[in-house]
Amino acid sequence: MRQHGPTPAEKDGPRHAAGDDPRAPAPNASAPSRASSRERRDLVSGEVMDEARLIRFVAGPDGAVVPDLAARLPGRGLWVAVQRDALEQAVRRNLFARAARLPLKPAADLPDLVERLLARRVLDQLGLARREGVLISGFEKCLAAIRAGRAAYIVEASDGSADGRDKLLRAANGLEKPPPVCGAFSGEDLSLALGLENAIHTVLLAGHRARRFTDEVGRLSGFRNLHPVDWPVSGSSAGRRQETAFDGRGAGT
Repeated sequence: MRQHGPTPAEKDGPRHAAGDDPRAPAPNASAPSRASSRERRDLVSGEVMDEARLIRFVAGPDGAVVPDLAARLPGRGLWVAVQRDALEQAVRRNLFARAARLPLKPAADLPDLVERLLARRVLDQLGLARREGVLISGFEKCLAAIRAGRAAYIVEASDGSADGRDKLLRAANGLEKPPPVCGAFSGEDLSLALGLENAIHTVLLAGHRARRFTDEVGRLSGFRNLHPVDWPVSGSSAGRRQETAFDGRGAGT
């Protein structure tokens, strides 16, 4: 069984602004969240964009390139757009070494590592939602929440029953504003994250946690299709990779 515990790449530590793009002010006790308008330069495209649309990396021991998804590790930040093709290009051309002016050598599987870390952050949000009582599981309860317009996000196991899933998506499509759908995780992934035996159908209720989940899953969409191509398309399902632009607004702590 896979575990979703913390990895060294995501351990929190003091963040040093020195060396990061000078457009960003130094952090302080009242510094805004990652949803703020702080901007960094993508080392692949050269475009300046909001931090929430980027992933931060730092130089690690022995020339390694370490992903810092929480943007808190010490050292100079090296920023890449939250898109697999951008990161693959940064690895292939070793743009990290050029930007840091250090003999860095990113691992060939760095994009895969980042995808796993992003996925874990999404699953962590689901676990928090369940503990906070704002996540519903089970077909009948999810269907009732969708019909009542209470669903902010529908999360379906990628390997779950097509019959039950299709019924929920049809109900969602009957709403004036259908909630988006995520199908990026297996039933095992969801069960582990939620502490349930057989998690297949889940719904996030509107509120702060749903907004956090939306931000995290938006970042994951740069690396993984959220809506399998053989699923019926729901009205506002922005699930296929980068079908809609992720702007990162609304991310908080």
